[in-house]
Amino acid sequence: MSRPAYRARQSQLSFPRFAAFAVLSAISAASQQAVGQSPTELSRKPAATPTRRIVVSLPDRKLALLEGERILKIYDVAVGASVSASPDGEYRIAHRLENPAYYHPGTVIGPGASNPLGPHWIGLDVKGFGIHGTNHPESIGKDASHGCIRLRNRDIEDLFARVQVGDRVSLIAERNQEVARLFGTTETIVAENEPPGDLEGDSHGER
Repeated sequence: MSRPAYRARQSQLSFPRFAAFAVLSAISAASQQAVGQSPTELSRKPAATPTRRIVVSLPDRKLALLEGERILKIYDVAVGASVSASPDGEYRIAHRLENPAYYHPGTVIGPGASNPLGPHWIGLDVKGFGIHGTNHPESIGKDASHGCIRLRNRDIEDLFARVQVGDRVSLIAERNQEVARLFGTTETIVAENEPPGDLEGDSHGER
């Protein structure tokens, strides 16, 4: 099966309308009760001196957390499916949410095992896009999301504790020297593309 072609779309992102709506709804409702529990928003003030950086290799489906040039940890991830490829480019962490609620027109899912976002949401400085957990751990290592970066729930918990607002996030679509240094030089394992399901649409808005 052919791999999705990733293109640089940093300046012209076009996410599904429901995702943008869902994210805006979620942020505006961060202080309101949703399905018995409201998401707790943390650290909205920009960090004065970002010291850590996230690097995601889209073809390798891996995420590295760096401090300077030192690799702190590498995680397996799921990236965007062929119909909703993750956008490559340079971003920063804009906000962090603990116990996020999933919002989609006509659907609200509170924190818990069935929440498509998992226990944490790390939102980037572009509407509708972030890094989060999942209720489909079998999708990790595949092109399976609506554009966001998914981690296993235990991994998003670990990453969430290690980053702060203002930290840089680099999404890289093609293998280069930095990707080779971080993730190795072996040929990428091709995983079967998996179309996103109806309840996996990113809302905080899950992608």
